[in-house]
Amino acid sequence: MKKVNLVCVGKIKEKFLADGIAEYAKRLTRFCDFTVTELADVAGEGEVKKESDAILSRLRGFVIVCDIGGKTLSSPELSAAMENAYLRAPEITFVIGGSEGVDHPVRAKAGLRNSFGRGTFPPQPKRLMLTEQIYRAFNIAAGTPYHK
Repeated sequence: MKKVNLVCVGKIKEKFLADGIAEYAKRLTRFCDFTVTELADVAGEGEVKKESDAILSRLRGFVIVCDIGGKTLSSPELSAAMENAYLRAPEITFVIGGSEGVDHPVRAKAGLRNSFGRGTFPPQPKRLMLTEQIYRAFNIAAGTPYHK
């Protein structure tokens, strides 16, 4: 079975976001082993470096970093990128940094940097959006009608 890891900074505080993420995580079980690792949100000077150091120790397989400077992918493009990633590694790790993003060493480990577009989105709603997009990508690859 394919494996997908989501490494993210901070905890989900809003119940509606946690419920949405849990629903998509449950749906993903038919396609992959999906795990979420929440890292501490570091406040103050040097936060990006400290958070990035914690992220680096949890990277496995093909790494996709959610980064404003990355490439904006359509759902079918993300699906194709994930299928190509599985040709190179048995698992994919997605990364969502904290409110200040991630440091250069995390970006350097990325096989792909993915942007959610030109808008600014807080990390917590972005986690729900990404979990849904991962689910959509698997459905596209499987040819199911969900993605239409």
